[in-house]
Amino acid sequence: MDNRSAILAAAAELLEASPNGDISTRAVGERAGVQQPVIYRLFGDKDSLLAAVVDHGFAQYLAAKRAATPTDDPVADLRRGWDGHTAFALAHPNVYRLMYTPRLTSPPRAVREAHDLLRGVLERIARIGRLTADPDRAADIVMAANTGVALSLLNRPETDRDPDLSTRVREIVLPGILTPDPDIDPTTTSPTVAQAATTLGALLRSNRPGQFSPAEFALLTEWLTHLATPPNP
Repeated sequence: MDNRSAILAAAAELLEASPNGDISTRAVGERAGVQQPVIYRLFGDKDSLLAAVVDHGFAQYLAAKRAATPTDDPVADLRRGWDGHTAFALAHPNVYRLMYTPRLTSPPRAVREAHDLLRGVLERIARIGRLTADPDRAADIVMAANTGVALSLLNRPETDRDPDLSTRVREIVLPGILTPDPDIDPTTTSPTVAQAATTLGALLRSNRPGQFSPAEFALLTEWLTHLATPPNP
């Protein structure tokens, strides 16, 4: 194992076992069998090391999400993704808290990748006409709510955690960005302009028509994004 891998493994082990979610570079060096200057040479500073540890700890979860075969029901995939996100937080509390802490000067890449994977699911939902908001805005809403409920659970003693809280929050949030399931609610009304713009934008991004120049296509998608975004009150 090279020094970088040894340092990441040591830091991850110490972080998982830490009672307060913090580690020292001295302890990491001792566990990895390297001197502190080696850590700083490879990672720059402690914050960069911690960001790398988060990416290392979240890698297996993200790898599973990348490798997952999309089903024919992207809404069900969205719910599974929410549940998997919460489950990871509860299984790796210190890594998860670090992912979303404001004190890190080097944000972990895992945060951006998790957001991008979520957006991909929402794009699929938009293409079938079930999304009421622009995928970027919808991704921000879902990620904020999912992160918020996960951190709320982590901030409670384990004996005081409501195992159904995440599911209840999920079922409050998702109807705010999804149209009713037509198979369940036959009274579903015609789509609004914003919903139609969201669907058309997603379809165009997935199958770009050749009759538009790059400038025309960029302008069209910009207009659709404006139509899909509700005006500020």
